[in-house]
Amino acid sequence: MNPRNTSTGKVLEALILPALEQGGYKYRKRAFVGTRLGGGKHFVDVLAEDSEGKKYLISLKWQQVPGTAEQKVPFEVLSLIDAILSSGGKFYKAYLVLGGPGWRLREFFVKGGLSKYLRYGERFYRLG
Repeated sequence: MNPRNTSTGKVLEALILPALEQGGYKYRKRAFVGTRLGGGKHFVDVLAEDSEGKKYLISLKWQQVPGTAEQKVPFEVLSLIDAILSSGGKFYKAYLVLGGPGWRLREFFVKGGLSKYLRYGERFYRLG
């Protein structure tokens, strides 16, 4: 059995990190941000900090072909919101970046399809 190719996620990182640098952000890759909902360590792909000291959680999701990653998006959004709420003001906002051609529900997510189900909506996160 061949293992899945998960290296395509590096494409997003190769796009996001130079953009953060260009924008004057400091960042750390694979940053620990607390305990994930239901237990376990919660790491984000990138923890960025702007010139005012505001910290942003950035989660990168790559979907090469249609599959189950879309089912994980709502839990990731909840986890990001929880990380912000339980941080005591340490984190300012979170971004979930959806890359790749395999998203069937990209429009739904990007246009706020989850917002009516989430109490905190756009206050803490942005899908794009």
